[in-house]
Amino acid sequence: MSWLAITLVIVVGLALLLRWRRPAWYWLAFGILFAAIRVRVHYAAVMDACHLTVPASRLRLRMARLLNQDIPRQRVPRLLRLSPTRTGLRLRIKMRPGQDAFEFSAAADRLRHAFAVHQVTSREVKPGIIEITVTGYDVLKRVQMPAKVDREGLRIALALREDGRVHYRDYRQVPHSLTLGATQSGKSVYQRKVIKELAPLPIALVGIDCKNGVELAPMARRLSALADNPDDAADLLEALVARMETIYEVIRSEQRVSADTPDGEITADIWGLPEHLRPVPVLLTVDEIAELALFTNKAEKLRRERAITALVRLAQLGRAAGIFVDIYGQRFGSELGDGITMLRAQLTGRTAHRVNDESSAKMAFGDISPHAVFATTQIPNERPGTAVVGHSNGDWIRIRTPHTTVRQAVNACNKHADMTPDLPELARFRPPIRTAPLKAPATAEPVAEAA
Repeated sequence: MSWLAITLVIVVGLALLLRWRRPAWYWLAFGILFAAIRVRVHYAAVMDACHLTVPASRLRLRMARLLNQDIPRQRVPRLLRLSPTRTGLRLRIKMRPGQDAFEFSAAADRLRHAFAVHQVTSREVKPGIIEITVTGYDVLKRVQMPAKVDREGLRIALALREDGRVHYRDYRQVPHSLTLGATQSGKSVYQRKVIKELAPLPIALVGIDCKNGVELAPMARRLSALADNPDDAADLLEALVARMETIYEVIRSEQRVSADTPDGEITADIWGLPEHLRPVPVLLTVDEIAELALFTNKAEKLRRERAITALVRLAQLGRAAGIFVDIYGQRFGSELGDGITMLRAQLTGRTAHRVNDESSAKMAFGDISPHAVFATTQIPNERPGTAVVGHSNGDWIRIRTPHTTVRQAVNACNKHADMTPDLPELARFRPPIRTAPLKAPATAEPVAEAA
């Protein structure tokens, strides 16, 4: 064999090995070039096959008839730009008159097959312009977050989207959220990721974990308050409501609404207050909402009504006071009792991991998109951490959270323990810091069997 043939065999073998073991490296080394050539060469044919073309204008048809010429071909939407990315390609397309963005989103699966790529998504950038994102490989199979992410204010990077972009959560834009998921679906990993990313930020973390604190107690050094049973949770929620009312009094006294006050100095939330008067924002994390909503006797029912009423008030009025609510659970529907539906209506952010039945998915996305409901039911068991995120405008996207262990979350909380603010209203709920591990309960001695 000649040296050229040997070199070719080595390159092909290396490409196949990279495609199997390191798809991201394969894409950067070979995939981008092959995909770009394929899109450029077959673009017009693919648009025609996917019914994304429009007939020629009436003027051109009339001129063809007058001059006895062939009927003009279908008009293809113009490809404005083709730019490579770390995980795929981005196509900027100008639609023809008569086309709309829904046609491209409905043809996403056909485009995926035609371009021989893993995933195709589309979004409308501005009127008449569509951006199609092509993903060259399964980015959710092995989640690798970019080394640099955009962090600003209370905006944190939580997961990787199926189109290769980073999924962010901005608490000032989406103050309250609901996260659903069955056991072993990755819901707890998502919660740890949130706490880990918020640990270095100037925010108070408050937790309600009615499983005796097994999920949130390890992060005690970074928590300003923690309730590990339903009774303390009801008292904690009412204390937060009292804090919210106090903050509203501060906002009202500092609004300075008068005829000679510039518009820029008038505020209706804490973000417009002077920095020395601005209270620290608070994130309330409820680990399992069902433990607050269920009851077995009259006393527990009264406690449940106190807790749910306070939660609804925080979700309705807490944003302006800098109080954000994150609720986690396996199910979240009307079977949990009065007030649950009202509470769900206030939770703008919706995230659903793998669920055990379709009705659980409908609890999260039934009022957003039926396609998101179907996508949630298709999450496989072997993909923990995979979830569907829905938005109030009907858009949705698949994401997957990088695996975050309890130790990683605890290390982040311990590292930034000095960032933990002291809230006087919640002083009695401050979790104790354990310096030594608890001893395991003694086990009974085995009874010797009679001879």
